Amino acid sequence: MVGVSWRSPARVRIELRVRLGDGAWSPWVLASAGGHAGDGQAGLFGEPVWVGEADQVQLRGATSVDGARVHTIPVDRRAVQPSAATPASPLAEPSLPAGPGQPPIIARSAWAGGRARPRAGPFYGSVELAFVHHTDNPNGYARAAVPAMLLAMFDYHRYVRGYYDIAYNFIIDAFGRIWEGRAGGIDEPVLGAHAGGFNGVSTGIAVLGTFMDSVPPPPAIDALERLLAWKLSLHGVPARGEVRVEVNPADAYYTPFRPGQRVLLPRIAGHRDGDLTDCPGDAFYHRLPAVRPRVAELAGPLSQLTVSPSSAVVAPQGTVALHGRLLMGGAGVGGASIAVQAVAARRTLVRVITDAAGRWSASVVAERNVVLRALHATRPAVVSDAVEIGVAPVITLALASSYPPRVTGTVSPAKAKVTIDVYRDVLRRTRISSTTVRVHRGRFSFRPKIGAGVYTVIARTAADVRTVAGISAPLQITH
Repeated sequence: MVGVSWRSPARVRIELRVRLGDGAWSPWVLASAGGHAGDGQAGLFGEPVWVGEADQVQLRGATSVDGARVHTIPVDRRAVQPSAATPASPLAEPSLPAGPGQPPIIARSAWAGGRARPRAGPFYGSVELAFVHHTDNPNGYARAAVPAMLLAMFDYHRYVRGYYDIAYNFIIDAFGRIWEGRAGGIDEPVLGAHAGGFNGVSTGIAVLGTFMDSVPPPPAIDALERLLAWKLSLHGVPARGEVRVEVNPADAYYTPFRPGQRVLLPRIAGHRDGDLTDCPGDAFYHRLPAVRPRVAELAGPLSQLTVSPSSAVVAPQGTVALHGRLLMGGAGVGGASIAVQAVAARRTLVRVITDAAGRWSASVVAERNVVLRALHATRPAVVSDAVEIGVAPVITLALASSYPPRVTGTVSPAKAKVTIDVYRDVLRRTRISSTTVRVHRGRFSFRPKIGAGVYTVIARTAADVRTVAGISAPLQITH
């Protein structure tokens, strides 16, 4: 697999070709297609191009390009032999009968093995729409080569682009096989790196190939429709219509919109609907109007499941009250089992039954930061949006002695350190020092260097995986 990057200009057309194993040169293909961005990464990169067995690469462009670089991703030859194609590939779990039913989705382990480890994450957003992509790889690849293609794509995204993981949530090959992409759960709203500006509100499905002049083969289109019908139904999202979503300012560069602008996009969108790109190719893009009604037909009546917490932040071991409603075809469903789950741990915390109007309520104890969702697992299955519950550490301060002044404190849960801010209170509060203090078994002490006057001391802790940022009540000192 080969990719290119460059410094300037921002909008260019770069093509590449390779010398194949038999000495012949391949056709020229586009190597500067962009538009994918996420995970805090930016830069001028093209999408990676699968070239197969080759020993030389050439680039060409219609204009001068500054700082062009070629990135080559080697692949073990044994990975693309017919013997590498396993007849019974493992399927991703869980299996949830949403919409028309869950199509077979080949588990990530079938292409990643034990080596494609994400750099970070997974992180979760929401699924309000689906973006359809092509990968810009030349068509005509062998069935047995697909796992190696996906692994090489991961290497490019992870090690060249600096993404946390492969960009797409799902990939579909020309033979109609659906592959699990980014790690985190096929049934979760895993935040990908496929549509700069809209990653946090979408799922990304790529069809392996390039489709400027031709549409994907029928098996791939059929798999796309079934995957969309299942995934959108699972998240309670209709296949037809549009939704208004906000452009993430961090990735607005990849879009034609202003940072923070609220944009109306199709529920099943082509990548070019949101970003400055030709993806998913002219022919494929113009096929999407026929895909949407077919997906809606497969999905059937829409189910929706909601969840609302009583508070987004609680004290350690605090109780969070949750409530929501299960709707099918717009009507409440009584007597249904709802599981409240911790997303990252994939663990059910409590089960409840809906009342006659489909309403439910539950309580959970938060020991640390947690992402929760509600799940109705039987047909038709549906999940709620994820909600984040933060645990705020409790920080206390006390004046242990006045002359010389010494402040003591506690923090629970215990942290390694706290930051002590000292303010002078005159006409208005002015910070005069900020000091990091070590914590031992949840306790700490601090001697402020102050003169005569009135001061305020505040202790705070940074956010981490266990808790959100914490802050104490102010302690006033007259010295």
